[in-house]
This record gives sequence, C-alpha cells and structure tokens, in this order.
Amino acid sequence: MIKNKLKSWKYPSILLLGIGVSNIGEWIYFIALNLIVLDMTGSPLAVSGLYIIKPLATLLTNFWAGSVIDRLNKRNLMIFLDIFRASFIVLLPFMDSISLIYLVVFILNMASSMFEPTSMTYITKLIPKEERKRFNSLYSLVTSGAFLTGPAFAGLLFVIGTPIFAIYTNAITLFLSGLLTFLMPDLEGHTSSLATQNNVSIKLLKKDWDVVMNFSRQQTYIFIIYFLFSSVMVVMASAIVLI
Repeated sequence: MIKNKLKSWKYPSILLLGIGVSNIGEWIYFIALNLIVLDMTGSPLAVSGLYIIKPLATLLTNFWAGSVIDRLNKRNLMIFLDIFRASFIVLLPFMDSISLIYLVVFILNMASSMFEPTSMTYITKLIPKEERKRFNSLYSLVTSGAFLTGPAFAGLLFVIGTPIFAIYTNAITLFLSGLLTFLMPDLEGHTSSLATQNNVSIKLLKKDWDVVMNFSRQQTYIFIIYFLFSSVMVVMASAIVLI
C-alpha cells in the first residue's frame, strides 16, 4: 500500500520540485534585476518601473491568453514557456539600454502570466480530486517557501558573485524546470504540438468571453470571491510599488 502511495506521488513530486526551482529562480532574477537597473540608472524610480511592468503585462495578456492556452497542449506549453523565459533572461546582461530591459521584462512577464494558468490547468488534470487538498497544501508550502529561500539564495549568490551571475543562475533554474516538466506525463496526446487547433481571432475571443460571462452570471458566488481576491492582490502589488 505504501509502495502504491509513493508511486502515485511520483509525478506530483516532480511537478512540485519543478515549481519550487522555478519560483526560487524567479526571486533571484527579480532581486538581481533590481540591482542591475539601480546600478545602471542610479534612480529608484527606474526600479519601481519594474514593479509596474508586471501588472501591466498581466492586464494585456490575460484577456486573450486563456483562449490560446485552452487550445494548446499544457505540458508542452509549460516546457516552451520555461525555455522561452530562460532564453530571454540570458539576454538581459548584454543590454545597456533601460528601454530594452523594460521591453524584455515586459515579454518575460507576459510569458509568466501565461505560465500560471497553464500550470494550474495541468495540475487540475494531473492530481486526482481526493489528493488535491494535500497537493495544494504542499504547493502553498513550496511557493511560500520560495518567498523566503529565493532572496536568501540571491544574497548568497551576490556574496560569491555578481547580480549578472545571479541572472544566469535563474536562467539555469528555468531550464531545469523545463527539463523536469519534460519528465511529466502528456495528458493531452491529441494536442501534442504548440500549434492551435483554431486560429485565434477576435470572433473566437468574443465567443470565449461570452462563455466566461455566462459562467460568472450563473456562479455569482465564485465570481465575487475570485474578484475580491484579485482586487486584494492588485492593491498589495500597488502598495509594494508605493513603498
């Protein structure tokens, strides 16, 4: 029985490891990038711009990303987004223009905005309903733990190296996350490529949004809870920028 239990948690364990590595790397990258921008410009205002880019990229991505994600293979998309982000992060140390850095950070945050709903969809498909409470508690532990261990690792890397070294370390963690995701099962064999089954168009987006609005009207309680939670997160992000 214990052997079967361990076997059933093989893939969830790999997934949690990949998520943990990716989250720690994201903190290392963000702190290092703050220091690089501050060193380049000497302006705290320029650093605060990095915090503004993230919600802006999210707003400009979320209204169409769901339509694309629904029509793609979730596992392959997660691998692609990890490798894509790692490739762009490697380019950051070579940029001497703050405008180019902002542009790359914007693209990276768009990719991150797509990665989160993709991973949540994949997790829902992978984890059986009776195991989701336990998995969610471990998921929260991993993501919350990265909030502490990420800056700690970043500080250690700054002691033994430079912010640029930390940036490269983050790129490596994303590559590792992509490799770990590659070990996960393909739950959607019928959509094995990154090509969409239907061309994404305004008409298709409108159709998907109609589905979302109908669901929101039918499930008012769920919509209110989600709306309040999202609003609180926006307020918290804004407070960080003001601080």
